[in-house]
Amino acid sequence: MTETIAQPRHGAHPLAGQKMSGARMIMQVLADEGVEAIFGYSGGAILPTYDAVFLYNEEQSRAGGRQIPLIVPANEQGAGFMAAGYARATGRVGVCLVTSGPGATNTVTPVRDSMADSVPIVVICGQVARASIGTDAFQEAPVTAIMGSVAKHVFLVTEPERLESTMRTAFELARTGRPGPVVVDVPKDVQNWEGLFQGGGSLPIPGYRRRTKEMVEHALDEREAARFFDMLGESQRPLIYAGGGVIHGGAAVELTEFATTFDIPVVTTLMGIGAIDTAHRLSMRMLGMHGAAFANYAVEDCDFLIAAGARFDDRVATVPAKFAHGAKRIAHLDIDRAEINKVKRVHWSHVGMLPEALRTLTAYGRRAGLHKDLGPWHAALAELKRRHAMNYDRKSPLIQPYYVIEEINRLTRGEAIISTGVGQHQMWAAQYCDFRRPRLWLTSGSMGTMGFGLPAAIGAQFGNPRTLVVDIDGDSSIRMNLGELETVTTYDLPIKIVVLNNFGDGMVKQWQKLFFKGRLSASDRSLHKKDFIKAAQADGFPYAVRLDRKEDVPRVVAEFLASKGPAFLEVMIDPDAGVYPMVAPGQGYDGMITGEFIASRGKVDIKPPDPSEMF
Repeated sequence: MTETIAQPRHGAHPLAGQKMSGARMIMQVLADEGVEAIFGYSGGAILPTYDAVFLYNEEQSRAGGRQIPLIVPANEQGAGFMAAGYARATGRVGVCLVTSGPGATNTVTPVRDSMADSVPIVVICGQVARASIGTDAFQEAPVTAIMGSVAKHVFLVTEPERLESTMRTAFELARTGRPGPVVVDVPKDVQNWEGLFQGGGSLPIPGYRRRTKEMVEHALDEREAARFFDMLGESQRPLIYAGGGVIHGGAAVELTEFATTFDIPVVTTLMGIGAIDTAHRLSMRMLGMHGAAFANYAVEDCDFLIAAGARFDDRVATVPAKFAHGAKRIAHLDIDRAEINKVKRVHWSHVGMLPEALRTLTAYGRRAGLHKDLGPWHAALAELKRRHAMNYDRKSPLIQPYYVIEEINRLTRGEAIISTGVGQHQMWAAQYCDFRRPRLWLTSGSMGTMGFGLPAAIGAQFGNPRTLVVDIDGDSSIRMNLGELETVTTYDLPIKIVVLNNFGDGMVKQWQKLFFKGRLSASDRSLHKKDFIKAAQADGFPYAVRLDRKEDVPRVVAEFLASKGPAFLEVMIDPDAGVYPMVAPGQGYDGMITGEFIASRGKVDIKPPDPSEMF
């Protein structure tokens, strides 16, 4: 394939035509793309680019220009999750810069995590010199083969003349269409090569650009809108099911306007939290495996389900045939054609840009004067919220995790960025925290990656320096990237880290208690000697406190959040506290386990799930 590089107009880029190294070109493209921070760890094969970062920032310092900070984590996985946390919290492309071999392979998990949750990051990997590729050279790894199955796209730059255009194309691919991670593998000799900087241009990817253009231009027409409103007009109990695509597509405002205009209640997925203000009168909060009981019952009771930016995944449609079984019609709006009818057959669909589609529907409905009295439906939902409200053992002498999160939420008022690891603490935060707008909720959804919370919080703080960032983590989850505590204090980030310590893998223990007769195989950490407070103090946290008395919860949580600079709080919670509601694999919402303190519609028998469906 012959590359055609668009030549910039005379003077379009002040550095066009200047001779520079490949590494300097990489750095200049990052600056041209508006990159605000680079997260990465150095090594032999990426040293030319690290030197280019240093020289670029030195030049900017002398000229009074904008420098691009290079944030060094404890390891490359942390760098990848920091880039992802930055992207999730800002909507902009996060950048990770690592060396070859183990540096690149350590980013596989963040790349797959970002692909699964549609997060735009660009990972730049050093590679051994072109002549050494395939010889098992020192710190060589087959990055294109490894990353090809987990990234949106992977480039191996073997022609130095294509380096600049490849870098620009990587950003284009990461942010357009359904966002995702793009990996650029750059041999060391390509970084050292010198050539003329073009100041513009990109690779020829006509198929992708054609499909993207078609998607952008595919507007809802009057006929489609009329069909949609015919179905809505026949409905007495419509319900919007909003997923992460609403967040990634920048459609939260349009979704809220659409819902408000036609008085349609909204449930969200784990990734869709923040698509509508959780305190909004139409919000029915999160549905799914650990969704609110009233949200799941609303799905059971609706007669018209409107999916927006959601994909009917197995954590929501645990048994597709049973999911929304009472709905006579299902509509689906999404940016990805592959998601339509993939899991659940629908009666109406639109593939295209979500904000535009929702605006078109809203405008059509207003012009047509369409409005329906859904009072009985809202009364029924209000009763569901009252009867099946979230609750827990409030009289227990032990510290309940829900209580701690309620206190955090009371003080942050839904305005803080909340990141989490993966496990029980993740679900408790999703259930008991409020989120007034999108991009405040950062969690590893599809991959469920333990160790995500702390590095993601770091990335989010760099992207939002004036916003309070709280990492709600678990003792097992934070262990996975505990080294990033030092990163927090090295850069003096005012991140608040709370560890809900229940001495082990809480979610695994809950499953073992429910389905494996209480055999806690390899999940109990009660005999471990880890002292998290000493670890935080060793890494320089000025505030590091252990909370173990229930009566101290309000005071200590308030002190923790109000403290200046980095803060670490370990809370010794009830080790038997569970996540409820819970829908076991293989069960529909009618088989939802609500626990002792949340009312259920009926008695549920707890049956061991099929081993093939575990987790």
